[in-house]
Amino acid sequence: MSGEQENREHTSGMEVAVVSGLSGAGRSTAAKCLEDLGWFVVDNLPPELIATMVELGAQARGAITKVAVVMDVRSRAFTDDLASVIKDLDARGYKPRVLFLEATDAVLVRRFEAVRRGHPMQGDGRLADGITAERALLAPLREEADLVLETSALSVHELRAKIEDAFGSEASTQTRVTVLSFGYKYGLPMDADLVMDVRFLPNPFWIPELREHTGLDGEVRNYVLSQEGAEEFLDRYHQLLRLVGAGYKREGKRYLTLAVGCTGGKHRSVALSEELARRLSNEDGMAVKVVHRDLGRE
Repeated sequence: MSGEQENREHTSGMEVAVVSGLSGAGRSTAAKCLEDLGWFVVDNLPPELIATMVELGAQARGAITKVAVVMDVRSRAFTDDLASVIKDLDARGYKPRVLFLEATDAVLVRRFEAVRRGHPMQGDGRLADGITAERALLAPLREEADLVLETSALSVHELRAKIEDAFGSEASTQTRVTVLSFGYKYGLPMDADLVMDVRFLPNPFWIPELREHTGLDGEVRNYVLSQEGAEEFLDRYHQLLRLVGAGYKREGKRYLTLAVGCTGGKHRSVALSEELARRLSNEDGMAVKVVHRDLGRE
């Protein structure tokens, strides 16, 4: 096997990103967004250790497939070292993508004043002096960046959306929905975002031939879904969840737990959770799973 072939095999599947830019331009937001997208994020790693970090990730047998390194001017010899590391990674076949964040001086001054912090490069000078010095230091890196985002007019949610478009896969940008059935007699789920009480429907427990069955069984499912109000509930709640899901996505919330409760968590809540999950699975941008918390406790 040639060295070039070994290199391709070694680096296959590994994505590398370098996030940098002006202090106050949104690096922390970018780092959190990349973490939510499934990237392994390392903040302010010394430039000389970046290649080692990437190599370790590549040797993790698929456990780490995306590594993002967030860099700023707190690192000594920042531009020279980082430029060398990027070239080294490129030569090894990793092809790092460089994301550079920037904003206008006026916006950066306002952001620093809002949090009452000094600029890392202002020393004994003014805040504006530090911003000017940093902009000059990072100019060569900006020229080499694959993506430059100007964040002056962007909200946090708009910035996240741009990063998701650039670095997210379809799966990583989906809202992960858990439909959780439960029984009120065992207590409310502590991690539920929304709770729906379906005890307004007749309880199959009082039907002798259905008592020992569960909402996973066809007999119980058909009984529950045929009751007056069941279909209307599902239709309207589904419509509501479309609005909620779209809003959560705009706000950057990627996890949603919907709790559906009946008395014992065996019949009504199970049947309706399964049907609700089936409907939500047809929605774009949602990855749905069902959990029956209390099934089997009776």
